[in-house]
Amino acid sequence: MGGNLTLMNGQYYVYILTNKNRTTLYAGVTNDIHRRLYEHKNGVGSKFVKKYGLHELVYFEVYDSAYAAIAAEKKIKAGNRARKIELIVKQNPGWKDLGGSI
Repeated sequence: MGGNLTLMNGQYYVYILTNKNRTTLYAGVTNDIHRRLYEHKNGVGSKFVKKYGLHELVYFEVYDSAYAAIAAEKKIKAGNRARKIELIVKQNPGWKDLGGSI
């Protein structure tokens, strides 16, 4: 899971990262998207993200509870690649890196 989540109310993010070639997708959840993106870009935390160079934020959702965010992350992770791509294209048809927009 992305970062330490408290189960208090606040903002929680479910996100999908990819690499430059869009060959690998990674779904995560965090309560601090800016910190988590910094960690991912600097090789801290997820070994999977570091191994595949997943530094482009191409999808995110915002939730008011950790429970809802974790449930959404599990649903995304359970889906196949086509479903993940469908989510991304619906929100971000150009697959732009959204890291600077939140």
